[in-house]
Amino acid sequence: MESSDVVSRSWREWRRLRAVQLKQEGWYQRNIAEALGIAEATVSRWLARADEDGIESLMAHPGQGHPSDLSPAQRDLIPELLWHGPEAYGFRGQVWTCARVAKVIELEFGVAYHKGHVSRLLKELHWTPQTPIRRAIQRDEAAIEHWRCGVWPELLKQSRRERRVLVFVDESGFYLLPGVVKSYSPEGQTPVLREKLTRDHLSVMAGMTPQGKLYTLARQESLSGLHSIEFLVHLGRVAGRRLLVIWDGSPIHRRAEVTQFVSETRDAVRLEVLPGYAPDLNPWDEGGWHHLKHVEMRNLVCRDLEELHEQFHCAIGRVRHKPQLIRSFFAQAGLAIEKV
Repeated sequence: MESSDVVSRSWREWRRLRAVQLKQEGWYQRNIAEALGIAEATVSRWLARADEDGIESLMAHPGQGHPSDLSPAQRDLIPELLWHGPEAYGFRGQVWTCARVAKVIELEFGVAYHKGHVSRLLKELHWTPQTPIRRAIQRDEAAIEHWRCGVWPELLKQSRRERRVLVFVDESGFYLLPGVVKSYSPEGQTPVLREKLTRDHLSVMAGMTPQGKLYTLARQESLSGLHSIEFLVHLGRVAGRRLLVIWDGSPIHRRAEVTQFVSETRDAVRLEVLPGYAPDLNPWDEGGWHHLKHVEMRNLVCRDLEELHEQFHCAIGRVRHKPQLIRSFFAQAGLAIEKV
């Protein structure tokens, strides 16, 4: 029974019992009807029922409802059937809708359900509508899991043994187009963000450490291999001379100039490349960048890149004061870190 139905039933019961109480206090039926907002004939019927069958007859009794057409065993089997995916049942695309689930139930058990009831059934089975996470088909899941469970712990040990600062590095763009999230407003009056329609953006290269430190390089131009070198030099100055940098296989990381620079540091800078098609291994991907764009800078409209640049650094400043939040991005990426 839905909570709204329970409240409605309790309210109706209270009115019936209140009518009897007021009658016992000497009220006329006409006055009782006016006070409770009902017809006088209804009051008369309630009082007659109470006289004949007792006050208990006015109590609310939950309806039994129509018995479920699915047995408990069939109902519990639904999640297992759905795990095979929509395409296993001839549907196009990996999307489960209530109408599709209803067809699966009819196909498997010969029972027809309205899609509205399927929605309630799925909720009871703890299945909720969610936005899928996009993953490249080319991913090597075994290699990614090996990196997360095998390589990553060894890199942590290596950084501590060799007294290196371990830094995850990644790049992203911040556009004048705002990161839109929901906001409360009067019903029927959708808020309007008057944005500047342009692809001008702020290019950012940033580093994150398990200790909760952040380092950034922001430019109002596209990043190149020379910016990678510039950022490594910056890290050497502010983070530590001995670095263990973990980043992806982006072309700006693989430039010959970058390789030459690293070789000239005489092992002061060591690089580790993430497996291909595995951005989720980087705590920046679904953690740091998402938080900056959709939490710290949500619904933010800037007039130009200068203002955007200023707001970005303000957001970075706020996050820098939350090292526990930064460490949570590692946990979100499935990278276990010891307390530091």
